[in-house]
Amino acid sequence: MRKELIVGPSWHAAELTLLLALVVALLPSSGAAQTLNAVKSRGVLVCGVSGGLPGFSAPDSKGNWAGFDVDFCRAVAAAIFDDASKIRFVPLNTGERFAALHSGQIDLLSRNSTWTISGETEFGLMFAGVTYYDGQGFLVRKSRNVMSAFELGNSKVCVQEATTTEVNLRDFFRNNKMTYAPVLFAGADDARNAYDTGQCDVLTSDVSQLHAQALKLGKPNQHLVLADIISKEPLGPAVRQGDDQWLNIVKWTHFAMVNAEELGVSSRTIDSALQSASPDVRRLVGTEGKFGEQLGLTNNWAANLIRLVGNYGEVYERNVGVDSSLAIPRGLNELWTMGGIQYAPPLR
Repeated sequence: MRKELIVGPSWHAAELTLLLALVVALLPSSGAAQTLNAVKSRGVLVCGVSGGLPGFSAPDSKGNWAGFDVDFCRAVAAAIFDDASKIRFVPLNTGERFAALHSGQIDLLSRNSTWTISGETEFGLMFAGVTYYDGQGFLVRKSRNVMSAFELGNSKVCVQEATTTEVNLRDFFRNNKMTYAPVLFAGADDARNAYDTGQCDVLTSDVSQLHAQALKLGKPNQHLVLADIISKEPLGPAVRQGDDQWLNIVKWTHFAMVNAEELGVSSRTIDSALQSASPDVRRLVGTEGKFGEQLGLTNNWAANLIRLVGNYGEVYERNVGVDSSLAIPRGLNELWTMGGIQYAPPLR
């Protein structure tokens, strides 16, 4: 016989709170620590990335991966294992990236993906933060003498279909009462190749991707990324819903890298930071507090990832910064103290 517990008006608030806590504790915790335990048992982090986007994720001739998104994956691996090499990269195209994460094929998606409501609601995902603030723009030939997106009327525009890029393109031309002819392609490389061979006058994508794609053109120096930005594209890593611990590990990896840059802690200064008397630095590197243990990691998790991968600024500059092949200024991705909008909650 099933017995029912009747909650009546005589119950006090404290008793109700205790009862609620007991009920929650007895509920199945399907997401608790499942991803971290799986990663540790496997001995490697499985990270989904782009198949070949210079500066963000691309393998060299020997199969060694490098790039901004790749380094974020390495930072998560370093936080877990104190070894940034314990990782397996899975190249994914735009159409398969979210499904691969949802199905469990990968543990983490770090693949120039825009944080949108549909990405979370339709695929059961959670974005863990914005690692790169981007926006959609246009690549044109310098010979056209075009300096503004508002001069692109009557153009043929190469664009990847079934993406937010296609939607933004349509909205921009419609809002500004300009005509254009979209030329649709399934993949970003197909769109770039079509533009390079003259099938289109313009190539559109996120500005970061346009800088990367320009490097693959036959004559890169003959092309220009226009200054106009027509959309908000907050790019960041994503995880499956239902595992709060894993979400915390991924998002605090990013926050630790941003805080490290703000505090002047880098891969070059990490040893001196371990001796620092600053409370903020001590909490970051794990010599004060037990924040790592609360995440399910060691207390020096952030020090490990900073030593092995670097802070946010180091990762940005070596992969996409002004001294890299892409030469993209920090812009919005500067720290909030330097005129940008990269801002991380404090570790305390």
